[in-house]
Amino acid sequence: MIVWILIIAGVVLLDQVSKMLVVAFLDRNTPFVIIEGIFRFKYSENRGAAFGSFDEHRWVFMIASIVGIVGLCIYLFVFKPKSKLACTAISMIVGGGIGNMMDRTLRTGEIFEGEKVVVDFIDFYAFPDIWNAIFNVADSFVCIGAGLLILWCIISMIEESKAEKLAKRQAAIGQNADITQSEDNGN
Repeated sequence: MIVWILIIAGVVLLDQVSKMLVVAFLDRNTPFVIIEGIFRFKYSENRGAAFGSFDEHRWVFMIASIVGIVGLCIYLFVFKPKSKLACTAISMIVGGGIGNMMDRTLRTGEIFEGEKVVVDFIDFYAFPDIWNAIFNVADSFVCIGAGLLILWCIISMIEESKAEKLAKRQAAIGQNADITQSEDNGN
């Protein structure tokens, strides 16, 4: 359980430190290009949900986020899944959710003066017609965690299917053994 708390705290810390550095050092008007035409850091303020969506429904999203974070924490710490992959994924999602929630409740925007915002700065802009969202470290962990959770679900379904097939084979072998034994006893 300590490991999951450390992952959550680590994600929150990475997210908040990265945002503090961006706010302190990144020019609001000039992106910092990492790879020309592909990747840059660009200051952005997000009033909505992930990748700037639902900016007109901020409170609905905040309530849904709180419910999701609490639900995942209950699942992680009360029901204690046995899978390390599932626990890691959930911890990453919770940490990212907390990081962005901290911004939504504590960080006042500079561009959207007086409003609570999430600072975004990671910008892959190689394909602007396909992808034009700017995101942050917390968003990254939420997405990676969600991907790992999907992977865990797929692995779990495959393992359950294999276990069911094995149980059916063993049951069939057991029935054949019973039939053979009763035939032997009948002779």
